[in-house]
Amino acid sequence: MEYELTASVQKEALRSLDQWISVPSVLDEDSVHTPFGDNIQHALEVAMETCQSLGMQTHIDEKGYYAYAEIGSGEKLLAILCHLDVVPTGDETAWHFPPFELNLADGKLYGRGTQDDKGPSVAALYGLKSLLDRGEKLNKRVRFIFGADEETLWRCMERYNANEEQADYGFAPDSAFPLTFAEKGLLQLYLYGPGSVAISLDVQHALNVVPDQAKYQGKDLDAIKASLEEIGANYEENGNGVTVIGKSIHAKDAPQGTNALVQLAKALNESNQHPMLEFISKHFTKANGEDLFGEVEDEMSGGLTCNLAQLSIDSKQSKLGIDMRIPVTANKEALVAELEKVASEYELRYEEFDYLASLYVPEDSDLVQTLLKVYRELTGDDSKPMSSGGATFARTMPNCVAYGACLPGVPMTEHQINEAMPLKNFYDAMEIYAQAIRALAVD
Repeated sequence: MEYELTASVQKEALRSLDQWISVPSVLDEDSVHTPFGDNIQHALEVAMETCQSLGMQTHIDEKGYYAYAEIGSGEKLLAILCHLDVVPTGDETAWHFPPFELNLADGKLYGRGTQDDKGPSVAALYGLKSLLDRGEKLNKRVRFIFGADEETLWRCMERYNANEEQADYGFAPDSAFPLTFAEKGLLQLYLYGPGSVAISLDVQHALNVVPDQAKYQGKDLDAIKASLEEIGANYEENGNGVTVIGKSIHAKDAPQGTNALVQLAKALNESNQHPMLEFISKHFTKANGEDLFGEVEDEMSGGLTCNLAQLSIDSKQSKLGIDMRIPVTANKEALVAELEKVASEYELRYEEFDYLASLYVPEDSDLVQTLLKVYRELTGDDSKPMSSGGATFARTMPNCVAYGACLPGVPMTEHQINEAMPLKNFYDAMEIYAQAIRALAVD
């Protein structure tokens, strides 16, 4: 790709990305001063310093929920919806480089947030800078909105929408090219059930990540190992216990991962009688929920996905955490009713944790067609726009879509160990964003 607009700002963008990656902006709700932790507050401050250096007017929410930076004039507002929080690193010894350092190796930028979402955010920001450096005149206001708990409950955007101006249109640089015009509904929930004096278990992963490990220590170890071998599960022995080894991936792509929690539950169920284990073994062996709901999918957005990410059992109760991605045309209430009905047969109680309604912007809309035209002219790729099980901030405002930053063929490594963005992808995305902002907001 020829960098018509952005060649002059590439090194500056990398310097800023280095600063942003160095902030370990993982949620810390134990902080007494800020809603999401001191590191996330620092990330907001660093981002605003960068935006100020580009000549933008900045604002940080007085309580630290979000920040935004704006430039341009006019009644209409183009929003670019970003987030600065990142998921935990996992086992840092398994990383090629320290996760909160930006390192370039083998043509890739390594670091937590390089794909999700600091790298794409910096690319879009410096795409805008390239226009400003050339003296391009904005005919609309362009506002970069930075959320601070996208990886958890989106309280940042809930507060933003309650207090601030809504955009007329916009995009979230937090997915893949060419463009995502439909996003599944996101339901996160817990099931509570009886405890057990015979089993003690505590498997905890982020709800939106397929568990790659599930540890168990306790009785019947030989029988459990035999059951794991029978179902073809990988495991490691550790003293008087085992660690089941799966394959981690984002919950939106759960069928492509290997859920260590589910495998452990199935093995435990062979030698232990417990309603939670039986429920999982009978109704959630497939990551598309087919065992419980039947086939749930639509042409617009694809199939249902279900990720079992958390399971604890102690003497008082059992608790299961589930992440579901619901097709655009599916009925959430009907799915929940069926889940509650079946769960009650196992003495399990349903509790909703979080729900985000689906996103849909018609393919023939001006926004979608403009963004697709920019992408296609620069890349020569005529791929059709996509639907996704991912949840981006695009769904927090009307007439917004997810737009990049991963190009076709680039591995999606967000939420994974050794998260990385190819340097060329970073530069290409910057040029695409520059041209897109020009098409949407320049005379």
